[in-house]
Amino acid sequence: MRRWGNERTVGLRRPQLNRRCPERDGLPADGRLRLLSFNIQVGNSTERFHHYLTRGWQHLLPHQGRAGNLQRIGALLGDYDLVALQEVDGGSLRSGYVNQVEHLAQLGAFPYWYQQLNRNLGHLAQHSNGVLSRLQPSLLEDHPLPGPPGRGAILLRFGEGAEALAVVMMHLSLGPRTRTRQLAYIRELIGGYRHQVLMGDMNTHASDLLENSPLRDLGLLAPQVEATFPSWRPQRCLDHILLSPSLTLERVQVLTQTISDHLPVAVEIRLPESLAGDTLPMLL
Repeated sequence: MRRWGNERTVGLRRPQLNRRCPERDGLPADGRLRLLSFNIQVGNSTERFHHYLTRGWQHLLPHQGRAGNLQRIGALLGDYDLVALQEVDGGSLRSGYVNQVEHLAQLGAFPYWYQQLNRNLGHLAQHSNGVLSRLQPSLLEDHPLPGPPGRGAILLRFGEGAEALAVVMMHLSLGPRTRTRQLAYIRELIGGYRHQVLMGDMNTHASDLLENSPLRDLGLLAPQVEATFPSWRPQRCLDHILLSPSLTLERVQVLTQTISDHLPVAVEIRLPESLAGDTLPMLL
């Protein structure tokens, strides 16, 4: 049996640079940070449940509509400072060998990006999470999550010391037992930080995350209550941006962009005075 190189270890990483964009080394001077989380389903458009069957081939082969969908996603991302992407392809047959994280960084004019390869199927598929950022993190860690291979989390830190902002981007498992193990792992990652943001496709409702999971002692807030899945008739709230109480919510919105089978979630937060306008040490 062929091995596709799924073995991964925790490691420090450097974000990739988009040379077309000016670099930034500090948090916004006005203290506001705009965040977006989006499961883009590798650029496929799904508008009915039967499309999972009739358009299933699009998960394996390239198609013309994908480029247009990525253009629409790229235009949407331009309004945000930090973006978490799930179900992105890192450059395989189905994406026309385009690294979708890098491509969206270029379309949205983000100076920093990172692709987390979670399931490497060679030329067939490069299942990934992605980060797009206008701000340079002082730390970026790649974490495979517990359970069957294929799920991961990315930890970014902005600033230093006790007042640093910790952001974890993730795509959690469908199974509740495995998801609990994954959340326990993430709880350990962020336990030493006062200012916390968790964002991604968490495959469960906010009440489960805040009341019945290993996160329950953190006092996190889930400002978004609107459903995000399926995008054409939202019934379940699976995509979240969770905030620690130290971060002030300015705005929250589920965007009615039916590009994927999930709707994107956006929040704008106000950072504590200890973080606003900080100058961060250069990573590169």
